[in-house]
Amino acid sequence: MAGTPLRIIAGLGNPGPEHLLTRHNAGFWFVDALARTYGAQFRPHARYQGDVCRVTVASQELVLLKPQTYMNRSGLSVRSLLDYVKAPAAELLVVHDELDLPPGVARLKFGGGHGGHNGLRDTIRHCGPDFWRLRLGIGHPGDKAQVIDYVLQRAAPADEEAIVASIGNAAKALELLIAEGAERAMHQLHSTQPEAGA
Repeated sequence: MAGTPLRIIAGLGNPGPEHLLTRHNAGFWFVDALARTYGAQFRPHARYQGDVCRVTVASQELVLLKPQTYMNRSGLSVRSLLDYVKAPAAELLVVHDELDLPPGVARLKFGGGHGGHNGLRDTIRHCGPDFWRLRLGIGHPGDKAQVIDYVLQRAAPADEEAIVASIGNAAKALELLIAEGAERAMHQLHSTQPEAGA
């Protein structure tokens, strides 16, 4: 089975130590975990308004990106890197926190809307909707009015542990996505976790 071509993985989050451990930075956590696993180190690049490093996963060289533009302007950084490496949006994977999934659940999908996520909204505005998304569940506070405070706070220890575990599962699925394609990757990722809405 043919694998899925990927060139860029952009983890979404907010820069600065005060945001490092907040739920909204789950996308940063994912690319940081990949960089650690493959022995790479992020370095700032003004050209992309973000921190960048290169890794090789399943024989595919990937550029990892952490936009430093703040969440609401993530698309500027992502677009700059896409243009520089001359990659189509279809070879981009955007990793972000997802309110509609519980902690511990991760979901992979291609295309779609932004679901109210400001980082996704801006990425779609600059790149169009046709890119891969890895959605890392962080749970919902239960009241829409509490969402902004909720995503900018650190998760409870059990939830944080579950999010980190889902990142490990998603990293394994990423290898399958590249080597064997989306069907195998989605099957592994979606069948090894608690039930949740897609």
